[in-house]
Amino acid sequence: MARWLNLRSLVLIATLAGLLLFSCVVAYLGWTSTDALVPASGYVAMAIGVGFSLVLGVGLMALVFYSSRHGYDEPAHRLNEDDLPER
Repeated sequence: MARWLNLRSLVLIATLAGLLLFSCVVAYLGWTSTDALVPASGYVAMAIGVGFSLVLGVGLMALVFYSSRHGYDEPAHRLNEDDLPER
């Protein structure tokens, strides 16, 4: 076995795999448990919502990385201990 794969890692991987399996089973049961038909417009609306959410998430994460790498997250100026107010 690999060096990094100790008991703690195995427990974490097994737990995450179990949670993934559980969520897939619940999603499948929820999807197939009803006889309600979804119109095509419902699927289109869902696809647009998922697409918009993905674009928004990717765009915001790109801005986070861009601002971090270009120094926009740094303070305006650094304070020394002498500049801080006394308590």
